[in-house]
Amino acid sequence: MKFCPQCARPLVRREVGGRERDACTDSACGFVHWNNPIPVVGGIVEHDGHIILVRNVGWPEHWYGIVTGFLEADEMPEEAILREVKEETGLEATLESFIGMYEFHRRNQLLIIYHLRAHSNDVRPMAEEIADYKWVAIDEVRPWTAGTGQALADWLRARGIERELYDFDEVRN
Repeated sequence: MKFCPQCARPLVRREVGGRERDACTDSACGFVHWNNPIPVVGGIVEHDGHIILVRNVGWPEHWYGIVTGFLEADEMPEEAILREVKEETGLEATLESFIGMYEFHRRNQLLIIYHLRAHSNDVRPMAEEIADYKWVAIDEVRPWTAGTGQALADWLRARGIERELYDFDEVRN
């Protein structure tokens, strides 16, 4: 943004709250772009010794990741991931555990990641969002360097499986 969304005056970088932020040049307006991260939920969905990896519409053909989605207003993260898994894959699942929170600076997101157990492997992908999917054996999955890959590495590590992280362009799960 170059201009204030409240008064249309120019924005400048200045220290506000101990950080450099975009702020309105009009002190009477007082607008500050806080640029707070967006909460995103993610799920490592397991069934019968495999996890599902999905390729979102618009991603390169070799990019697959865990199911993710935005937290809606008035929704708890646990509810959000169950909703996202159902919407994007058609799978009913049970929440098993919280894995952790991870930064994803590239998209200014806070990732809230869970482990879920799918009731079946009968996937019905949401065509508007999911271009492809695959079930990958847990002992073959390779975590990636980007945000959700860190969560996958931690989940594998908790299961006694150490894996090197790969760049998305090298991952071929």
